Amino acid sequence: MKFIHTSDWHIGRQFHNVSLLDDQRHVLDQLLAYIQQEQVDALVIAGDIYDRSVPPATAVELLDDLLNKICLEMKVPVILIPGNHDSAQRLGFGSRQLSQAGLHILSDLKKITEPVVIKHKDGDVAFYGVPYNDPETVRNVFSEPVSTYDQAHTYLVEKILANKISGVSNVLISHCFIDGAAESDSERPLSIGGSDRVSYQPCIPFDYVALGHLHSPQYKGREHIRYSGSILKYSFSEQHQKKGVYLVELDASGLQNVKHLPLKPLRNMRVIEGELNRIIEQGKTDPHSDDYLLVRLTDRHAILEPMNKLRAVYPNVLQLEKPGMLEVGEQHMSREKLKRNELDMFCDFFMQISGQELTDDQHTEIKQTITEIHKQEQPL
Repeated sequence: MKFIHTSDWHIGRQFHNVSLLDDQRHVLDQLLAYIQQEQVDALVIAGDIYDRSVPPATAVELLDDLLNKICLEMKVPVILIPGNHDSAQRLGFGSRQLSQAGLHILSDLKKITEPVVIKHKDGDVAFYGVPYNDPETVRNVFSEPVSTYDQAHTYLVEKILANKISGVSNVLISHCFIDGAAESDSERPLSIGGSDRVSYQPCIPFDYVALGHLHSPQYKGREHIRYSGSILKYSFSEQHQKKGVYLVELDASGLQNVKHLPLKPLRNMRVIEGELNRIIEQGKTDPHSDDYLLVRLTDRHAILEPMNKLRAVYPNVLQLEKPGMLEVGEQHMSREKLKRNELDMFCDFFMQISGQELTDDQHTEIKQTITEIHKQEQPL
């Protein structure tokens, strides 16, 4: 039996006020191709389907179109849980009716012991879903005196284990933060101060654990306890991550294989560092000039309108940093050194404005002007 594990689609997300909907559609089309190519028996989405609890209409339209193709045209069941970015109530609307069409939305915390069972000739598989939750919710629903995320998650997992079906493979789907796993800048914290971490140990008895929330593909504690990661890079801290989904194979004896299927983005997310002129020259022949970029300029002199100049060759520069300028500013400078540098700074400024250097006469005149200004600044 084969299924694909994915999570953290964040449909409708914007990055530096740029919509990523086309980028998301591009990789989700690749997911459709994988479903057909690998002839999978189910698709598992471990939360954060949308980027916010009230998604834009265009995001809802994209998801509706995608699920229609998977469930109705491909006849592949989809099992999903809400994440911390989703609204469990909104996402779960009509779930009882939709399950008849193969869309299983496990959003009700009170029904975590009721699995979705996918029957297969190689052995049936029971999928249990733990939607995103917090200690307060678990206390209210189960009257259980839990005070931490770890206690709440452990309670829910142990409740499932105590009621799990025997004679089948068991898969847990959960949206949580396993303690010690690698995080990225694009993830919304579940709480302040690290109290949102949960233990992996209660999850060990399952044949596979499909996790969502962290955006880096990884396993933690055991190789069968895995985050698929997000489908796209959602921060520059993720520039080196290999995005994709997991193809999971199970039979009557349990887990057989896990394979990473890569997703190729429409536009990559990169960090480029160097001097402005060198980056501009590089951009003229860069075959991936449409990528989303963070540019770090190492120039130590003042630059006029660097963003406009960069976007002439790299139209999707989204963030600009000038560490070279900061390094100069952080150096210890005496008043006398600042006076000596003012002329150099004006020369750089003039070059940026006019495109040519000061003549000898202009240089002398500016130097005299700066000197006169300093004289006027001296206290009487």
